Amino acid sequence: MDLKEIRKSIDAIDYEIVKLLNRRLECALRLRRLKSGVVEPAREREVFEHVRSCSHNVTEPEFTERLYKTIIEESRRIQEKELRLIGFQGEHGAYSEMAAHTFAPALASIPCVSFHDVFREVEVGQLDFGIVPVENSLEGAITEVNDLLIETQLHIVGEATIPVHHCLLALPEQDYRELRAVYSHPQALGQCRNFISRHKLEARPFYDTAGAAAMLREQRPAATDVIASKLCAELYNLEILKEDIEDHPSNTTRFMILSREAGPKEGNKYSVVFSLRHRPGELFAVLKILSDRDINITRIESRPLRDDPGGYAFFLDFEGSDADSRVMEALDAIRNRSKTFKLLGCYAADAKSQIPNSKFQTISND
Repeated sequence: MDLKEIRKSIDAIDYEIVKLLNRRLECALRLRRLKSGVVEPAREREVFEHVRSCSHNVTEPEFTERLYKTIIEESRRIQEKELRLIGFQGEHGAYSEMAAHTFAPALASIPCVSFHDVFREVEVGQLDFGIVPVENSLEGAITEVNDLLIETQLHIVGEATIPVHHCLLALPEQDYRELRAVYSHPQALGQCRNFISRHKLEARPFYDTAGAAAMLREQRPAATDVIASKLCAELYNLEILKEDIEDHPSNTTRFMILSREAGPKEGNKYSVVFSLRHRPGELFAVLKILSDRDINITRIESRPLRDDPGGYAFFLDFEGSDADSRVMEALDAIRNRSKTFKLLGCYAADAKSQIPNSKFQTISND
């Protein structure tokens, strides 16, 4: 190996080290929920013994122990801050993480593998909040999230709507003329359908936009690019070949924030989900309840019920607060008319947010 190749290998190793350090600190934040105090001398001795036993070749045990003393000190520091955690699906740099930052920048964002993991970890108290996308202006509803909302006992305590501007990203050394395949989340691929077709790229679904960027950075497949955010180019050291490749510049995604407890503040927007009996005019009657009280509906969706073949759950979002008697009357009337009814939340409606222009801290250093 020549000098350039060795330095390139060192850069790749440093990337992995920093990524794993960040993951370890995220585990430390989660662990704080499960233990009574921050300092645990017995556990720390156990860690030191373990890393000393793993030292070999050029790594001296004393060096490894000094290094881990610093890591444990940092773990203690962030645990003592008792940061509130918000979970999102995907890897760092995902649009969900950006939306979480616009909702509450002080929260520490924690990646989760799936939407189900986000819901479950909020339910069991591992996370204070979860953030999930519910609808996109181009591709419509996120059906998996809607199904989980039907099943969960969590409350919606807020929302964040952000513009979604996709970039075509590639490895810095990649010749764009050789590109053949593009990886991204199915929603992102759908939002960029015209661009993909026009450039004759093979669309390959991936579980997350940021996850696709991380995969490209780590596995370095040939003739491959990804569709992800501009932030992902910075986080994963990728080159931006083309910005704003979504089919329409108005592309936005709406996210909902989940909590075990109902929101403490008075809201101006309601979300409910209900099912109806199989009789003519039932849905019309529910919509008329709102219309007669001059209540504005902002969203209506339907999903088939898994435990009731032929039955549907209906999602309604509408304007109004719990201080408005018309809204309270409407909720009672809908509840009485429904076969099943669940109030998902009353929360503050969000004007369209803006994506942060630069990288933000996932674990605060304040």
